[in-house]
Amino acid sequence: MSHEHLKRSRSPLLAGLLFLGLTGAAAAQTSTVVIAPTAPPAPRVETVPPPPPGAQVTTWQPGRWAWSGNAWVWEEGHYVQRPQPAAVWEPGHWEPQSSGGYVWVDGRWRS
Repeated sequence: MSHEHLKRSRSPLLAGLLFLGLTGAAAAQTSTVVIAPTAPPAPRVETVPPPPPGAQVTTWQPGRWAWSGNAWVWEEGHYVQRPQPAAVWEPGHWEPQSSGGYVWVDGRWRS
């Protein structure tokens, strides 16, 4: 697989069969496999703005580099509502592959 976006089933069993090396739990949390040929650039420094007025239990998700299929594109950080007050966001990351390239691993909520 090189430089492609593949739709991934939300079924952990099917996803595990289709994407060997990924756990069913990881497959259930994401919808797309993104593979980039090179490491992303260094993250940009972001100034975290105050939460929107009246926002309830939000957390900042930092920006990240995304692979568009032919170039790195910066996606700005943003606020999201937590699924529960004690939930903590574990950011996604680009993980190098032994066969070459980098695969995006989605962030997730931890309770």
